[in-house]
Amino acid sequence: MRVAIAGAGAVGRSIAGELLENGHEVLLVDKAPTAISVERVPLAEWLLADACEITSLDEAALQRCNVVIAATGDDKVNLVVSLLAKTEYGVPRVVARVNNPKNEWLFNESWGVDVAVSTPRLMSALVEEAVSVGDLVRLMRFSQGDANLVELTLPPESALAGTRVGDVDWPDDTSLVTIIRGNRVLTPSREDALEAGDELLFVAAPAREEQLEDLLSATREA
Repeated sequence: MRVAIAGAGAVGRSIAGELLENGHEVLLVDKAPTAISVERVPLAEWLLADACEITSLDEAALQRCNVVIAATGDDKVNLVVSLLAKTEYGVPRVVARVNNPKNEWLFNESWGVDVAVSTPRLMSALVEEAVSVGDLVRLMRFSQGDANLVELTLPPESALAGTRVGDVDWPDDTSLVTIIRGNRVLTPSREDALEAGDELLFVAAPAREEQLEDLLSATREA
């Protein structure tokens, strides 16, 4: 898979390193000469260019990329890169970094963004996830398809503890994708029984989140 990353700062280089370790082809693009640190990610391609300009993106051969990641520290730049990648080059998957949570509402399919990653929001969500039991925590928003990745730790008093996944009347537009039980990551099947303390990860439509939280947090009748 070929991936272009706009922004060769600490975030962009870190992403590039992970992708290279997983066997992908990575191009880092940045307009600041000081950001071009080939020795830090020697296996990546590097391009000194402004990712907001069509001529630069032509040089980067963006049409050959499977994924573009807009990872600069400037939300305006990330939006422009996302829009150009999607509309001018038809890149199948565009991921954009959101630096200011107040701008998160802009990072949607209208700007070519498939997945928006808000670092401040993600960090606060992870803090909530670490201390919350029985409360639904939104981890990530998927712009395409209008869905969120959400997590809930099943409380001991939940009426669903001991219930098989296939016997639960899940809300529409929700999908249980993973059960984290202790140090195990489980792909849920219909026969798996839910246990108190399970971390449940769902992809769910925003309109179904409250219904899902009510279902999972409902207590047993006395």
